[in-house]
Amino acid sequence: MSVPGLVPMIRNVGRFREIVSTLMKYGLADWLNSVPGDWLKSYLSTANGERISDMSYPVRVRLALTELGTTFIKLGQILSTRQDIVGPEFCEELTKLLSHAPADDYEIVTAIITEELGGTPEEIFGDFDHEPLGSASIGQVHRAFLKDGTEVVVKVRHEQIEQRINSDLEILDILAQLAEKHSSLLRHYRPIETVADFRKILLAELDYGQEYRNLTRFRANFENQEEVRFPTPYREFCSDRVLTMERFKGTSIDDLKSLDGDHDLPGFARNGANVYLDMVFRDGFFHADPHPGNLMVLPDGIVGILDCGMVGRIDEQLRDKVEDILMAIVEKDGEWLTSTVVELGQVPSSLDRDRLLRDVTDFVEEYVGLELDDFNLSGALEDLMRIIRLHYILLPPRVSLLIKVMVMLEGTGRLLQPDFSLLGLIAPYRTEILKRRMSPIRLWRHTKRAYREWTQLFEILPRDTRELLQSVKRGKFEVHLDHRRLDKIINRMTWGILTAALYVGSAQILSMEVPPRLWGVSVPGFLGCAYSMYLSWRLFRAIRKSGDLG
Repeated sequence: MSVPGLVPMIRNVGRFREIVSTLMKYGLADWLNSVPGDWLKSYLSTANGERISDMSYPVRVRLALTELGTTFIKLGQILSTRQDIVGPEFCEELTKLLSHAPADDYEIVTAIITEELGGTPEEIFGDFDHEPLGSASIGQVHRAFLKDGTEVVVKVRHEQIEQRINSDLEILDILAQLAEKHSSLLRHYRPIETVADFRKILLAELDYGQEYRNLTRFRANFENQEEVRFPTPYREFCSDRVLTMERFKGTSIDDLKSLDGDHDLPGFARNGANVYLDMVFRDGFFHADPHPGNLMVLPDGIVGILDCGMVGRIDEQLRDKVEDILMAIVEKDGEWLTSTVVELGQVPSSLDRDRLLRDVTDFVEEYVGLELDDFNLSGALEDLMRIIRLHYILLPPRVSLLIKVMVMLEGTGRLLQPDFSLLGLIAPYRTEILKRRMSPIRLWRHTKRAYREWTQLFEILPRDTRELLQSVKRGKFEVHLDHRRLDKIINRMTWGILTAALYVGSAQILSMEVPPRLWGVSVPGFLGCAYSMYLSWRLFRAIRKSGDLG
């Protein structure tokens, strides 16, 4: 495959070919479906010998991303939060992506720590295990002890990982440009914009300094709440490529068999969910990966939260819209929910709002009569996302991420308590939401903002009005219209108006029997009507040929 004008711009052409070849191998290109017979497809198989042609499309996508490595695994994990783009089936499959990677040799780890912290692991720590506890796509984790005996874990970023990811991101940019240019279907989902958002998230995960700051902020936000703990990071042993933090001693939620009957698991589920609701509705800063492996039951039932590299942020305005969505679902108000979705998302110009309202109203009516404790919020949000995707509405990435967190949170809660209901815990926040929105501090803040905006308007309005009037007075007032792809439309409109005018004028001449006449019929009137009908036929054929009539 060659892409004239694009491949020469890529520094790593070999990697580009590898990516394209892998996509073709897994049938993620149209050519595979057009190959006659099964003889060629039988040669396409995974490393385990499974025939690729026998697999579903989502499975093939997951396997292709896994084979392509770190950047593409992370892309799949991010896309698993975008049900508005890829749909529920893909989201479910992409959540299975695992970020395992071979560990670097201890000599490499030693070199990185020495470069970042100014000394070898043996010089800096009291003890440092040579064998890692685990290795993910971005880095690996080692158990260690500080000089004072404090047990810690040390995350060390893999060697050359940043260069490999930047190379892959460059190629993804090229592929996004191709998709937006050549695929009318993918163009709906703004692949260039999606890749740009993914770049920001992935580069933030690469920076362990950012994770240090996230941990510090979470600890400050919850310093007065004893039911939750975040690991203590040790600043003097942290850098962009190394993160040293407290090691928790507890039981991970994904190891339920080790949790004995002494633990109050329903209480733990409620406490953990309330912590996340505080993150969202109180702080606007939330941990974005609440899967069971990142949640621990600490002594006394305290909630321990790990891996704070991926976080979400929502400002006050965005939080208001998210609250409106949840409250509209609670109140079962289809019209409120529809208007909020339209205001919040990017809607296509062809949006049929009446149909959207009908779909949302039908969705809401499915939940009428249900008690809050029986309400499946994750199922409701997934149904809502199906409707949003059906109408090609794109939600802000931060909102999609938050919805994914809500779905994961309820799923994790039900592992601990089968009848767990997240919406039942959200409902009491309605009073807090109203209090916050009506608080004097918030109203005063909005008043000051409105005052500044109106002041700026009144300051510039007289000057702009004076300049406008002076331009009109000098005869230099011009209006410039910027249009995109309207030339054909304007030409056809003009042609149609002229054709209609010719027909009306000719019909009047014909009716008035303007000479010369032939067999009592006005010749110029007849010829004018005939020619206008010919022009109408040509215009209709041109429109039909372009497909604008559907």
